Parts: sequence; structure tokens; C-alpha cells
Amino acid sequence: MNGPVVVIGAGQAAAQLAMSLRQGGFAEGIVIVGDEPFLPYQRPPLSKKFLSERREPDVLYLRPEKFWRDQNVTFELGARVAAVDPVRRRVMIKDGREIDYGTLVFATGTSARMPPIPGLTEAGVHVVRRIEDIARLRPALDEARWVVIIGGGYIGLEVAAVVRGEGRDVVVLEALDRVLKRVTGPPISEFYTAYHRERGVEMRLGAKILGIEAAGRGAAVRLEPDERIAADLVLVATGARANDEIARAAGIACEDGILVDEETRTLTPGIYAIGDCTRFPSRRYGRRLRLESVQNAIDQAKAAASSILGAPQPYDPVPWFWSDQYDLKLQMAGLSDGYDDVSIVGDVAAKRFSVEYRRAGRLIAVDAVNDARAHMLSRRRIAEETA
Repeated sequence: MNGPVVVIGAGQAAAQLAMSLRQGGFAEGIVIVGDEPFLPYQRPPLSKKFLSERREPDVLYLRPEKFWRDQNVTFELGARVAAVDPVRRRVMIKDGREIDYGTLVFATGTSARMPPIPGLTEAGVHVVRRIEDIARLRPALDEARWVVIIGGGYIGLEVAAVVRGEGRDVVVLEALDRVLKRVTGPPISEFYTAYHRERGVEMRLGAKILGIEAAGRGAAVRLEPDERIAADLVLVATGARANDEIARAAGIACEDGILVDEETRTLTPGIYAIGDCTRFPSRRYGRRLRLESVQNAIDQAKAAASSILGAPQPYDPVPWFWSDQYDLKLQMAGLSDGYDDVSIVGDVAAKRFSVEYRRAGRLIAVDAVNDARAHMLSRRRIAEETA
């Protein structure tokens, strides 16, 4: 392989790829193009500690500027990619610059998935995906008393915990019949719903939102059949979509994510993709997966580096995730969808337990609450039973 590696996207996956390439002896240029003005940073704290502690952005940086300089990694920050030309092996920046590549890697991550709710834009709602989102959200929170959060997934519940901990009134509106439904089973959903309610969060399940309208300095959320909830601030946390538009426009196969093989290669020669923006084949789970997690960003980046360096290692992980809410740490291993048996281990009342999910007798996932040992053991057990 000749020529530099150019990475579109400057998040966790891009950072890990650059580090792994250098550790593997890659001596040519590495250029990371990011549309934010920040070096690669941790995103999970945005809805947790970073939101509550009011720190400067550089506390989130994965590595300081000197590290990247010493590694001879070049950054083009605040640069938006206009297009990719796979024939000429060139990346076009919106400001008119062009960057040639030997190998191109998409690490473009995700964006907030916005639901089709009338008035969403006009009401000035907030999201939590980037540092700039928190820079806008934090001052608004400081002036807010009543907060409405649309979405009962990880981010929605994490922000609800932070906001409620500050003494503000919070309403969570979840369209499904339970929170965290897309990622966990009923026992965990029920436990977290009860825990939030005990702390004063109003949890509305099966909520049908008719629209949002600006109301003074705040907004009003209209619900079926004829209800209106006034809010000083509305946050939308309804999931994420893959940033695959540039890849799709370049003729690269996409399906709610950039399609890659077990070695992180796309069908287009010389182009790879890693992290949240990808959809990869998993023999372990018998389908293509798109994972949004730090684990996936790091491990898939390592797999891509190995592939680029000519020593490919098939990527088929046991996924794991975590969520911090109040004094609870939820650690999840595996994917629970499709289970036919569920069991609870430990003491729910003591806030230290795990939920095990099996399919055809095999352990496929474990959700552990305040039980790091159960989480670590489960990752090994799931790996063995789903191999």
C-alpha cells in the first residue's frame, strides 16, 4: 500500500486507528479530517459528568496536542468534506481544498435522529451529541425549571438523572411501552422506570406527541388526546442515525450505515469504515450489526489498522455498553434481542443484580447493575457460548 491514510471523522475510532497504525509500524502520513474544532474526545461524558461539572472541552480530549504531534498525525479540524472521488483517490473539502489518499477510512459517526414531530425546529429544542450541543444546553438548563425530555433511551435517562439531581422538574416522554426497550429486557426497564419515579421524574410511557410549539422563552409539547405540557426547555433524545451520506454519494454501499466486511473493508477498493457509522457482519449473532459504543469504536479501529497493515483479523465482538444514572452503573454485555429465557441473579432491592438472557439454552446477553464482576464474567461466558 502506498500513500497516506486519510480519515474522515475525528472521534474515538479515528484516534484509535491512528494510534494502532503507528504502533504497527506504519510510517507514511496520517491525516484526520474533522468537522468540529476539537481534537478527538470522549463522547459518553457529554450526557453525564461533562454536563454537570461545567468543565472546559479539553478535559475530554483522548490525547493532548503534543501526543499527536509526536506521532506525526496531521489534523484538519473545522473542515467539512464535500465529496470523495474513489477513482482519483481524493477527498474534496468544502473550502475548495483537496487531499489525496492511498487509503481512505470513514469514521464519520452518527447524528441525532430527529423524530417527525411538527414544530421541532421552531421550538428550539436541544440534542446531546457534541461539545457544541452542551455549550448551548448548559446555559439553557441553568435558566430552566421545567424540562421535557423526548426519548427514554440511554441519553434521555442519563440527562434526566443529571437534571433531576440539580433539583429541576423533569418529564420523560417515551413513545414505546417501556424505557430502554431497544437495548434491554423488561426487568431492567421496570427497575429504571421505578428508580427515576422514586426520585421525582415523571415518566410517561406510550406517549403520543402531536407537536411542539414555541411558548414565550420556552416551548409547549402537545400530546394525544388533548394535553399540553409547558416546558422551559425540551431535549430530544430519540436515537442516532449513521453519518453515511458522503459515502453513499461516492457510490459506497450503505444501509443505515456503511457496509463493511469482517476486516472493515467496503466494497470500494482502498476504502474502509469504522465505528458507529458502520454495519458489519456478525457470525456470532447471525446478522449485520451497527453498534454505537466506545468498545466498537476502539476494537473495530484496531481491526482496521491490522487490515491496512496486511495482517487482517476478523472482527466479530461480544458488544458491551454502559450507562451511569444517579448511583447506578448499568453494564451490558451481548445483545439481548431474540432471547427466549430470562433470569435475574442477585438482589434487586439492594441495587446489585444482573439479568441473564438466553436463546436455545445459550447465554447471549447479560445486563448488570452495580455488579462489575458479573459483567466481566458474562463477557467471557457469552464469547464462549456464542462462538
